[in-house]
This record gives sequence, C-alpha cells and structure tokens, in this order.
Amino acid sequence: MPVNQSDYEELLAEYSNNLAAIALLKQHRPYLEMLPSLRRPEESAIVITLPIVRLRHATSIPKSTGAIAAKSATCLPCDIAILMCDPEWKIKTGVEILVFIHRPQEDFSDLLGRWRQTQILLDKEYEWLMPTRYQHVMSEGDNTLHPLFVVFAETPERIKRGLEGAHLPFVIEEGPPP
Repeated sequence: MPVNQSDYEELLAEYSNNLAAIALLKQHRPYLEMLPSLRRPEESAIVITLPIVRLRHATSIPKSTGAIAAKSATCLPCDIAILMCDPEWKIKTGVEILVFIHRPQEDFSDLLGRWRQTQILLDKEYEWLMPTRYQHVMSEGDNTLHPLFVVFAETPERIKRGLEGAHLPFVIEEGPPP
C-alpha cells in the first residue's frame, strides 16, 4: 500500500510540535543524546517546520532552475529542522538535525536527493530565519548537519535498503501516524 499524502501531512504536523520532535529523537538515541539538557529537553531544541535559511554566498543546485543569489532566503528541501539550543544561555549550539519525511510518490533517489541538495545549500555560511518565538536566540560556532529520515511501514523496501546501504539513520513509523 503506498504512502498517502494525508499520512505525510499528519507526520509533518505532528513533528512541528516540540515535544513530538523530541519523541522522534528518542527513536534514534545518538541524536537524543545531542540535546544540551536532557532535564530540560523542551528548552533545548528549536523546531522549524519547512525551514528557511538566508544564504550568505551565491550557490547553484544541480537540477535546479539556476543560481541562488547571496543574501537571499530559500526554503530547504527538508521537512523539519531541529536546532539544539543551550537552555541557560539561549545560544544555538552547532548541532542541527534535519528531518526528511518520506513523501508520497517519492522514490529513493528523490529522498536522497533532497538530503544532497540540503548539503549543497548549507555548505557555506548561512543563517536560519527563526520563528518569532526564537528570534532572540543567538547562533554561534560551526554547524554540524545530521540527517534523520522518517519512513512509513508502507514505504517500499528498496528505500529502506537504500538508506541502510548509504548508512543514513532512519526510523519507521508503524501504523497510522500519531
């Protein structure tokens, strides 16, 4: 049975919630351990749905319509960005987890291609366009990108095998979305 648009939308909406995003990280323990404070996890992660960054340098993306100008804002091809934040100092740490939810009609090359496009976009200096609630958070240091793929039980096995073969972390959402 194929992945439905409503299943994708349900997970996108679910993981837009800070506590649900942290629950997602619990399914991949190495990422949960990246939270600056396990005692205050809800203050240690900034969740951005369909994130936008401002690039400081011009770049071009293969298979794209052309170059993206410096200082321009662009929507990343990932679904959710989880940025780690020190809860005491209100400073974003360098850890950034980018979540890619398997979309309907998307095959392995499309899913992996979204991650690769994100890597190209974020290869040089950039800044996050933060939600209003987090605009006071300061960003410091080098950023380290970590992908996390979310697939469904209905996702074709070749996609799961491909992610496994590429040594990319993924979690399987069993049954209907929460």
